[in-house]
Amino acid sequence: MLLRFGIYNFIVTVLCLLLLIGNVIYLAVIWGDLPQQIPGHYDFAGNVTRYDSKGTLFIVPAINLVLFIGLAIIQRFPSLWNTGVRITEENRVRVYKVLRNMLVTTKLSIVITFVFISVFQTLDGGLPGWFLGAIFWLIFAPIVIFIILLLRAR
Repeated sequence: MLLRFGIYNFIVTVLCLLLLIGNVIYLAVIWGDLPQQIPGHYDFAGNVTRYDSKGTLFIVPAINLVLFIGLAIIQRFPSLWNTGVRITEENRVRVYKVLRNMLVTTKLSIVITFVFISVFQTLDGGLPGWFLGAIFWLIFAPIVIFIILLLRAR
């Protein structure tokens, strides 16, 4: 199974699961120390624009889990992927491998983003100013790299 799934995919999936579980454990451990109102929304500069009940802290990990599961399901059905290149018998394995790695890397980027948001909701300082730029790089840089790899694999 591991060989079919790929070592990279296995490691990234385990890392995602550890981050998802760690996020919930973190929230459970600090729950008693949290104020009743926590930052609920930030503007582009990272400033708090709305406060919510601390019970809303579990919404972000729940959304994160739904996105993780959704991408894991999509990853299982390569015939549904929009490859952007023509699939032939010669390139099928190469193209699907690149796309599978892109999906799993995107999944990791999304999990990291939502864990980061979840943790920073619990801190007084709010989101740092560099957060938005860093998240764009974290999500879009791997996609660009994998598109280049995809074009080479065709």
